[in-house]
Amino acid sequence: MLNKKITLETIKENEREILSIYKKIKPEIEKRLDDFKKIWESGDNNDLFVELAFCLFTPQSSAKQCWRAVNLLLERDLLFDGHWEDIAAAINMVRFRNNKAKYLTEARSNFLCGNSIKDCLCTCSSSIEKRDWLVKNVKGMGYKEASHFLRNIGLGQDLAILDRHILKNMLLLGVIESLPKTLSRKTYLELEERLRQYSTKIRIPLDHLDFVLWYREAGEVFK
Repeated sequence: MLNKKITLETIKENEREILSIYKKIKPEIEKRLDDFKKIWESGDNNDLFVELAFCLFTPQSSAKQCWRAVNLLLERDLLFDGHWEDIAAAINMVRFRNNKAKYLTEARSNFLCGNSIKDCLCTCSSSIEKRDWLVKNVKGMGYKEASHFLRNIGLGQDLAILDRHILKNMLLLGVIESLPKTLSRKTYLELEERLRQYSTKIRIPLDHLDFVLWYREAGEVFK
């Protein structure tokens, strides 16, 4: 049953807009995804950690501000060496900065002083298993953040990044009937499968569709 405020005609109009946007920005999406693949294929552990840090910062924060925060930490030589308190002081543009600074330093201890990110992920055979491993082993990383990280290193072709913008657009496109109050693993997987089926229906790959929906909200292709 559709949301009463969203008519079938509105859904069709929204879908036409999505298809139009995709036609316009498809080459840009393909280039961005190629860049992400190169991070996994030829990047080192530090390159992967930069993307991990970005995704750890994103919950309830602007993606652009999170990327700005990561670059600021790199400029100040804090990302790979800074104490959590110095990191927290530097990233005042990120919400919950104290917790996120601690998550970052804990992940740094695990991946830069022990097994590399690539070594850990290579123990998992599928993107779903890789995501489950990240959620279980990286403090501060939920299914949305883990999906985002895997996409940003070229391993998330079949994963959905279900942030509030994507969920809102799923509602406007008739993919879901209401916004979920919480996102348990079960709910996340169910909604992800709905979006996967929708992407097949409109012939836009799932990892492309995320960029399209983001573009619809922000007017640009970002991370």
